Parts: sequence; structure tokens; C-alpha cells
Amino acid sequence: MIGEVFGRYRVVAKIGEGGMGVVYRAQDDLLHRDVALKVLNKGALPNEAAKAYLLHEARASSALSHPNVCTIYEVAEFNGDLCIVMELVAGKPLSECTSGGGLTVESVLRFGVQVAAALAHSHSRGVVHRDLKSSNIIATPEGRIKVLDFGLARRLERDLGDARTRTVNTSIDSFDTGVGLTGTLQYMAPEIFRGEAGDHRSDLWALGVVLYEAASGKLPFRGRTSFELSSSILNDLPPALPSHVPPALWSVIQRCLAKEPAHRYQQASEVQAALEALQSATIVSEPAQGNQGGFRTTVLRGMRHLQVKDGDVLLLVGTSKGAFFLRSRPDRASWDFDGPYFHG
Repeated sequence: MIGEVFGRYRVVAKIGEGGMGVVYRAQDDLLHRDVALKVLNKGALPNEAAKAYLLHEARASSALSHPNVCTIYEVAEFNGDLCIVMELVAGKPLSECTSGGGLTVESVLRFGVQVAAALAHSHSRGVVHRDLKSSNIIATPEGRIKVLDFGLARRLERDLGDARTRTVNTSIDSFDTGVGLTGTLQYMAPEIFRGEAGDHRSDLWALGVVLYEAASGKLPFRGRTSFELSSSILNDLPPALPSHVPPALWSVIQRCLAKEPAHRYQQASEVQAALEALQSATIVSEPAQGNQGGFRTTVLRGMRHLQVKDGDVLLLVGTSKGAFFLRSRPDRASWDFDGPYFHG
């Protein structure tokens, strides 16, 4: 495939391969930019109805415009191959970042806010992800999150021509809808296993799984077989998170992982607001050196406050890089500062 041309896109290198197809790095010869070109497997689309519906979903997703959503530039058919042309995102999947014990609380909150913001944007425009997982959430070197594949895993309805019974594969990594499009079992909400139609609240369940995984480095529900895994998702409570995870964050995750959709957050914007509130003021319990009593120190975005004495002048400066605190004596001959807080 290297060197082949799809329309105006020339394949440069292979990036990866998944259940739906192969992703290549390609050069857009018209706009002179690199893009990600996903060439879908022909077996993933068993009939024309499936192809038409996937095109409909991909084009709806291409209307999304948000800094935390991977942009879809074009959906087209080249030489009989159905291709999705997307923004090329430099970074690595969140699944790779969380291995080895999980992320810091600050990183969990920072990334979680961005994923929730992406979901809030897509849900407000009627696009449900349906296959949110840490492997399709990319963290860039600058710390920005990009969520991939919005709406592309949506289950086809019965009236689209294939009413086969849904079955669970022997592998615990995928869920066969009978039409070749797959979701990922570990992130699927209980209502899906009960045969109910998933909606935007199923995305919030998956977000809870992602947050749990980011905080602990482990998935909340596990099993040796697909049956054991689905049974755990339906019946078990997630194990407690490590002690360094604040109770308030654990509470947010638990609410996302409520078995009944009505007991979860009802909007992604609610999850975003809850995480932003935690992000703004995280309480740490260790006292300052030499003072075994006194109050706990409030930390904003992982940074301690400046020590302020009576008579000091304290100034808050907001910039595009964040907020900074500056402190000086009344003569203002010099300033100490700390920050940034509230990055971006």
C-alpha cells in the first residue's frame, strides 16, 4: 500500500491496524499536509445498507469541530475502498500512558476534563461515540487530548437489512453486532448487555471506565472470558481505587459507573463541571514542615500557594498560559510569583 494513491492522498506509511481497517499516514497533494487515512476492511461492511449507514455516521461526525475531537476531513470511496480521511494527531494512546500504575491525580483530572468536553460537544450535536476507550484517546506531547472515531461504532438498526441476533465473541476484546462493526467489551455499559438501546449515558459509563483506568492503571471490571467479564459489569462493584486518589474523584467515577443509566450523570457537561471543580482546588493532607498542626494546604493544579504575611500585596494575573499569583511587600521593590494555575 505504501506509495499508492487514493484520490489526492498518497500513502506514506502504515500507522496501525484495528478491527475496522488499517490506518495510514498519507500526504494530501492538494493542501500539502499530512493526514491519517483509514481504509476500512471490506468484510466490516457486509452490505450496501451497512456502507450507507456508516457513511451517514461518519459525515455526521465530520461536522464536529472541537479542540478535543479528531477532525474528519473527508469520507469517500476510492477504487472500491471506503476511506475516512482524518486529522493526523501526534501523540500516544491514553492506554499506553496509564500502564504501570496509572497517572497522577492532576493528569487524570486534566485529561478527564478534556474527554468530557469532547463528549459534551458531540452529544449536543446528536453524535454518540459508542466505542469510547483509552486506546482511541490520544494524548499529545503538549498535554492536549484528542478523541478519535466519534460515532463510527454505532450499531446498525434492524431496518437497515440485517436482523441477526447479537452474540458475544469468544475473545473478550470485542462485541459482535452481527454486522461486522464492533465495540469493546471492557468499556460497554450494563444496559447494552441487557439488550437495551445505548445512548449518550452509555458514553458516560465508558468515561467512568477510562477515568478509573487512568487513576489506577487497571480496568474496573475483569474476567477470563467474555461471560465472566459481562457478568462482572452487570453485577459487581468496581474495586476501591488506591489511597492517593481523592474521595471526591472516586465519587465522580462511581457515579459514572452506576449500573442504571438514570443514576449516572445525565450530561457529559455535568462530569466536566465536577472534574473542573476538583481541578480548581485539590486538598492535600501533609502539613508544612515544622508545623505539625495547623491547616491543610490548598493546592491548585498541583501547585502550592505562595506564603502570604500581613501587609503583603497579592496580585492575580490571568494570561493565555494560565493564571499566576504574584506577591510583594508594600514597597513593591520585587515580586515573587507562582503558577500557572488553571492551564489553558
